[in-house]
Amino acid sequence: MLTAIRNSLNHWIAKGLFLLLIVAFAVWGIEDFVRGGGADRSVATVAGEKVSLAEATDAYQREISQLRRSFGGQFEPTEEVRRAIAEATVARLVALRAISAEAAQRGVVVTDDALRATILSAPGFQGPDGRFSRLQFDSFLRNNGLTEGRFLDLLRSDLARQQLVGSVRAGAAAPQTLARAVQAFHAEQRVADLVELPLMAAPAPPEPTEAQLARFHENNADLFSAPEFRQFDLVLLSPEDVAREIRLSDRELREAFEERRAEFATPERRRIAQAVVPDREAARAIAEAWRAGADFAAIAAQAQAAGGSAIELGLIDRSGLPLPELADPAFAASAGAVTDPVQSPFGWHVLHVAAIEPGREQGFEAVKDELARIVALERAADLIYARANRIEDSIAEGIPLTEVARRHELRLIQATMDAEGRDPDGNRIELGPEAGEIISAVFESRIGETTRLSETRGGVFYAVHVGSVTPPALRPLAEVEREVRAAWERAERRRAMEEQAAALIAETRAGRPLDEVARAAGWSPRRTEPFTRDVRGGAFPPQLAAALFALKRGEATMIETGSGFVVAAVAEIIPGAAEGPAIAARQQELAEALAGDLEAQFVQALRDRADVRIVPGATRLIAGDSP
Repeated sequence: MLTAIRNSLNHWIAKGLFLLLIVAFAVWGIEDFVRGGGADRSVATVAGEKVSLAEATDAYQREISQLRRSFGGQFEPTEEVRRAIAEATVARLVALRAISAEAAQRGVVVTDDALRATILSAPGFQGPDGRFSRLQFDSFLRNNGLTEGRFLDLLRSDLARQQLVGSVRAGAAAPQTLARAVQAFHAEQRVADLVELPLMAAPAPPEPTEAQLARFHENNADLFSAPEFRQFDLVLLSPEDVAREIRLSDRELREAFEERRAEFATPERRRIAQAVVPDREAARAIAEAWRAGADFAAIAAQAQAAGGSAIELGLIDRSGLPLPELADPAFAASAGAVTDPVQSPFGWHVLHVAAIEPGREQGFEAVKDELARIVALERAADLIYARANRIEDSIAEGIPLTEVARRHELRLIQATMDAEGRDPDGNRIELGPEAGEIISAVFESRIGETTRLSETRGGVFYAVHVGSVTPPALRPLAEVEREVRAAWERAERRRAMEEQAAALIAETRAGRPLDEVARAAGWSPRRTEPFTRDVRGGAFPPQLAAALFALKRGEATMIETGSGFVVAAVAEIIPGAAEGPAIAARQQELAEALAGDLEAQFVQALRDRADVRIVPGATRLIAGDSP
C-alpha cells in the first residue's frame, strides 16, 4: 500500500490533488479561525465540567466499531440509527461524569494496586493458561481505539464509580410480603393430560405421482439445492507465527521475570465479612457480639437495626476490599479475629476474618518456559505491524497471494468451501479461532479481487483472493429423488397428524375431557406429575409450560415437536406455597432487582443535581450528520 501511494505521487495530477487535500485538512483543522474562532467544541456540561466533542466522538466510534464486529462487518447504520447511538453515547457519558463528580466530592479513590489487580484478574485479558496476557491486553486496546494511558484513566474512574454506586446497591432489601407473593406465583403447579401424536403413527400416504414429486421438488428448492461454493487463496500471519521466530537470552528472561515477579505470585487472600453502620457505638456493639460468637445472620440483623447493613465479601486479596482504609486492619488481623471499628466516608466498618489463604510465589525456573512464550508474544505484537505493512505493500503491487505467502513466509490455505466452512465433501476446513471472520470475508469478497490485509479480533492478519464461485443450484430431481420422496412422505404424515390434533382440541372445546376424547380416538393419554412454570427435564416439551399456565382447568392446546404433535389439557391447578427456605432465596433475588432500580434512581438524581446541559445539535455532530 505504501509503495503504491509513493508511486502515485510521482504524477503531477496526483500532486495537485494531494495539495488540495492538504489545504482541505488545514481548513478543517483550524475551523475555529476560518469560521470566526471561539467556538465551544463541547457536547454537554455536567457539574460545571465539559464533555468534549472529541471524547463523545471517540466513544461513539467505539460503539459503532463494536457493533460492526458483532455483525461481522456488515453493519451500516441509517441516519436514524446513528442519531440513536449518538444520543445513547451522550446520555452514558453524562451519567458517568455525574457519578464521577459525586465520587470525587466524597473522596472515593482507587489505588494503583487496586487498578493493577483489576487488570491482572480481568478474564478478557487472560490467555489460555488463565494468566494475564499482554497480547490480549494490547489487542483489546487496538480494537477499541484506546491508548494504555487513556484506558487506565477510564478504568480508574470506573472503579471509583463502582465503589460509590455499590454503596447504594448495598442498602437494597426486599419486603418479605413481596417475596411471598412472588414465590407463590412461581411455586404454583399444574397437572396436565398429554396426548402424543408421532408422525410415524400416521397412516402411510399413497404412492406419489411423478407430477406430485416434481411439484414438491420445485416448491421446496431450498431443501434440495447445493450451497454456493467459493474457491479461494488465504494468507495468514498471527502473533504466534512471529513469536516462533524470536529467540530470547537467559539474561533477557531473568530481567523480564524480575519486572513481572508479581504476575507469577498469588497474593494472600482472606475470607472476610463486613458490617457497616452510621454510628461508632453501634459498630463497637457489633464487634463485641461478633467476638462473642454471634453468627452472620445475627450480625446482619443487628446492623440493619442500627441503620446499616452486613455483607459477606468472600475470599479476596487486599485490592478486592471496597475501600483502601479497610486493607491494613483486615490484613493485620489473625484468622477468626474481628477488627475494631474503622471509619470511612460511608460509616463505621467492622470486619470479621473467617479464614486466611497464604500467598505463594514461583521461582524463575518454574515459569521460564511460560515466561519465554509470553515475552515472545509481546514482542511479536510490536513486530507484527511492521511485517504487516510490508505484506500490504506486496498486495498493493498486485502480487498474487501465493507469491506473497512465499515471499513473506506466510501460511497459505487454498480451498473450496461453502458458507459453513465445509468443502464439497462436507469436511470442515481448519481456519483457526477466527474462522467466522475469515468465512465472512471470503463470502463478502468480489470474484477475482484480493482483499486488503485485515486484522481479526484475535490479532491475526489475513488477506483473501476469491478465484471462482459455484452458485447455489437446484439439484436435478433424478439426483435427489430418494430425498424428495422421504420429505414428501414426511410432509403428508405431518398434515395428517395436524388434522387429528386439531380434531382433539375441537372436542375438548365442546366440553369433553381430553383423556376421554383421546381414548375414543384410539390414543393413549398420560397424566403428568405436578410441574411449575420453569419446568425442566424430559417429562414433556418445556414450551408447553407457558401455554398451559395461560389456560383454565379443562382447556387444551397443541404444539409441534420434532417428531410430531402434542395435545395437552390442564387437569389440575395447585396453588403455590409461600413458605419454606425458598422465601429467603426469592427475597435475595428481589433485592438484586431492587438494587438495580435504586442504582438507576441514584444515577438519575445525580444527573439532575449536576445541572446537566446538553448542547443542541450535539448528536448530529457526533453522528457525522450535517447540523
